[in-house]
Amino acid sequence: MFLPVTAEETRKRGWEQVDFVLVTGDAYVDHHSFGTAIIGRLLESEGYKVAILPRPDFRTCEDFKRFGRPRLGFLINSGVVDSMVNNYSVFKAKRKTDEYAPKGKAGGRPDRAVIVYSNRAKEAYKDVPVIIGGIEASLRRLGHYDYWSDKVRRSILLDSKADLLVYGMGERAVSQIAKALNDGYSPRDITWIRGTCYRASEKPSERDFHILPAFEEISNDKKAYAKSFAIQFKNNDAISAKGLAEQYSKSVWVLQNPPQPPLETHELDKVYELPFENEEHPIYKEQGGIPAFREVKFSIVSSRGCFGGCSFCALTYHQGRQVRGRSCDSLVREAIKLTEKEDFKGYIHDVGGPTANFRGPACEKQKTKGVCTDKDCLFPKVCKAVKADHTEYFEILRKIRNIKGIKKVFIRSGIRYDYLLADPECDLFIEELCRFHISGILKVAPEHISDSVLRYMHKPSKDTFVKFAEKYRQTNKRLGMKQFLIPYLISSHPGSRLEDAVDLAVFLKNFGFVPDQVQDFYPTPATLATCMYYTGLDPLTMEPVYVARDIEEKKMQRALIHFHKKENRRIVEKALKKAGREELIPFLFSQKNYTKRHK
Repeated sequence: MFLPVTAEETRKRGWEQVDFVLVTGDAYVDHHSFGTAIIGRLLESEGYKVAILPRPDFRTCEDFKRFGRPRLGFLINSGVVDSMVNNYSVFKAKRKTDEYAPKGKAGGRPDRAVIVYSNRAKEAYKDVPVIIGGIEASLRRLGHYDYWSDKVRRSILLDSKADLLVYGMGERAVSQIAKALNDGYSPRDITWIRGTCYRASEKPSERDFHILPAFEEISNDKKAYAKSFAIQFKNNDAISAKGLAEQYSKSVWVLQNPPQPPLETHELDKVYELPFENEEHPIYKEQGGIPAFREVKFSIVSSRGCFGGCSFCALTYHQGRQVRGRSCDSLVREAIKLTEKEDFKGYIHDVGGPTANFRGPACEKQKTKGVCTDKDCLFPKVCKAVKADHTEYFEILRKIRNIKGIKKVFIRSGIRYDYLLADPECDLFIEELCRFHISGILKVAPEHISDSVLRYMHKPSKDTFVKFAEKYRQTNKRLGMKQFLIPYLISSHPGSRLEDAVDLAVFLKNFGFVPDQVQDFYPTPATLATCMYYTGLDPLTMEPVYVARDIEEKKMQRALIHFHKKENRRIVEKALKKAGREELIPFLFSQKNYTKRHK
């Protein structure tokens, strides 16, 4: 049974009043890839009455009264994706589709959805607690650079007028908040829970909190902003972090408690095996369904967290670097349930997480000391302390693919090839990968090949990618399989000059790669690369970083990656001339030795 989305559904359950109304900008899909479903089912399992308010009419507060006054509070998120990212392209154009809306129709989600929804909830019931969370709240929990307004904005806790903010993966924090509210605590007195931010009227103890530069300072001084971000970046581990405090006025502070510890394997198993329907709510069937759900319906989440450390990714700030995986038994049980669905065709689309081949902490030290604050696990090369071992992951894949009714198990959530190569048994696993878990194409993410750009991306060297590509090619050749390698790439990332984009184009031509997906760098909240974009500084070293801001140059860098397209010829020629590399024009546009996929 789905959680109720209408007042009639609550009445059918015999409920006179709900405990929580869970508000989201997404359609309601009762599947563990959607945070709303996880939080709703978790609270339900703890005995609370939870109703879902998906994609509410935000023009008035009437929709927020749908279930009457909630006994304990509103829980609000913008959806799986930040609402501004969801609504706008990197060039700030309105998107024409919304993958998390019925039939992919755009327009039903407001800009800055968490702020809008929170204010509407307060209008509906002034004295009902409002708790915000999810990706939008998490990444905007302190003063942050906002690409769409091109300025530093206040903590979303203040602009939303919410009572509490939950950051990171919120199960444990939400459970503790619910208990405190149920025990009669006022939300303003709930200040002890890890993984939360709250307002305070006084400066906290420096023994427990790092005092960040004040909001007024980071709003007017980019160096101060970079310094503040560096402190935040290094205080994001449950074991080693202190609290953070940011001042807005003499009597207004936003305090961030240290993060919650990651859920351990048995806890993850419990969460992911809650009684999800694993379907979109029936109200969407006649509306054309939810496109995003089709991508994950037959996929299995196997892990959380990522120690990859890519500077353009928000995972470090949201899920953290401490990786934890579900048990093999739990994953097998879920796979068996998928085979029982009427529309299952025998194909598991993915078994993975933020990075498919990460299963646990990068090294033994992380379990007791926390993650290193002064170095990455995999950059500039794999740390000697990292335990690269794929035995457990591939054993899981073997067990799942041998389940009756399963024809193939794919891996689509991304392989860290530098981590794979660091495994002494990498050749064995690459062969198994090619033999059983690819359908003609393997997509990996080198992102660039220029060492000067990779340095700011915190990605492995070009040589590492070339080594993996060659092993992949040789393995497929030995197996007699015709399979290709497709790279994901980012253009105009901080540190990337026009010369670097030219070098990337030459590399792609020489190796016969045609990238399937190219993303112009998108400065989303709370990433290391976004801080570089805004300040022109690497916050970890305070060294200057080149940033391509000119629209024409950004278009040139992107076109160079797709130099083979006829419509790009004029701008590519212009870019080569500007870079003083006119001699490459005939080379890049020649079809000689160039194929559409790397063989």
